[in-house]
Amino acid sequence: MKIIDAHIHFTAGEGFSATAEEAGHENSAEHLAAELKRLNIVMAVAMGSGGGNTGCSEPMIPNLSGRDAELPPFIAWCAGVNSAELTRDNLTSTLEKFENCLRRGNCVGIKLYPGYNFFYVSDPLYHPFYELAAAYDVPVVIHTGDNANSHGKLKYSHPLTVDDVASDFPGTRFVMAHYGNPWIVDATEVAVKNPNVFIDISGLAVGRFEPEWFCSRYSSYLEYIKMWMTYLSDYKKIMYGSDWPLVNLENYLSVIKRLIPEDEYENVFFNNALRVFPKISRLL
Repeated sequence: MKIIDAHIHFTAGEGFSATAEEAGHENSAEHLAAELKRLNIVMAVAMGSGGGNTGCSEPMIPNLSGRDAELPPFIAWCAGVNSAELTRDNLTSTLEKFENCLRRGNCVGIKLYPGYNFFYVSDPLYHPFYELAAAYDVPVVIHTGDNANSHGKLKYSHPLTVDDVASDFPGTRFVMAHYGNPWIVDATEVAVKNPNVFIDISGLAVGRFEPEWFCSRYSSYLEYIKMWMTYLSDYKKIMYGSDWPLVNLENYLSVIKRLIPEDEYENVFFNNALRVFPKISRLL
């Protein structure tokens, strides 16, 4: 079975390198390429991240390989919005830079980081990005749920906030990254209500672990997720993602396969990503 990993990070830095090591990986393009090939993952979507206080709102581009021009062919990417530097004064120039990104074949979406950035997704500054995404037929991926550090603010990343923009921008596709975990029920309802909202199931576990141990230790947690997936009753809304290098790819695949009915594997692990990120078809 061919697999598309709809949510990874392709980012340099000591923090990501240490995290990769804890997950049994090496944070390098060469190692990732070998692992993806071994697991028959034919494409991965990397989230642009790492923007700092630069004085301007440049699109955040995956940078493990240095420059976008050096991204390997198995990596598509989403341009990250550096909300901390986004202002009404630089909004027009920022949108022009994002449009330039979206003209590239391997830029397949836009990524927002509420929770890490203290903006609700309904903030009017974001509205032109939703219109731009609709114009280029790409999704807006939104970090939802828990944050990786204590500096974030959870009220901004609650999945119910996505309902506001999904209702106001019905022509734009939105992806709730990480299934809004731990607010699984809220994320499910947002996806049920809004035909333009999808879910990626990345980041539901971290590190390296034995799948049998994990499924036993966290059986209630996994059954809870499985229950609300069943309630959703539409596996075409769900995309596989890992959040590499935060989790061991092989172990995570093994766990996630236990949550999905086998007759839905092709949709969850491959077809749905092609529908939500239509530019990937040309890359394949």
